[in-house]
Amino acid sequence: MKKFLLSLALPSLCLPVVAESAAPASPEPLASGVFNVSALPATPTPVGLRREAFDARTTTVDKTHCHITTLNAGASSGTPRKHLQEEIIIIKEGTIEANWDGQSRVANAGDVIFFAANAVTHLRNVGTVPATYYVIYYFTPRTAKE
Repeated sequence: MKKFLLSLALPSLCLPVVAESAAPASPEPLASGVFNVSALPATPTPVGLRREAFDARTTTVDKTHCHITTLNAGASSGTPRKHLQEEIIIIKEGTIEANWDGQSRVANAGDVIFFAANAVTHLRNVGTVPATYYVIYYFTPRTAKE
């Protein structure tokens, strides 16, 4: 499976947001709704901020998740690590270097990053201002368990 970076024209990027929480996924499937970004608590991290939108099963997937991360200038999302699930990242603002399996590409506001399952990934803010991006991932019955 190829890993790729898509460039989209997203002038205002007003999206519903999906986020990972420390709490276990709800036993009820996630219902339709709007997750207002300004209403989501901003939790400080050592490298910026994180807002959680949801982390729950749906009718068709074992778990779907979305959060919004703001990375400080020069900061990294952490050490490279393997993700069992596929991941979609939408850059709202700033400049992010996407790294996967020894490759890297720069993504700017409006760009979309796709990380395939089992890729070893990390992100780095290569700009001079904070960068904000939406992270969306999901687990299906075909997602590896470890």
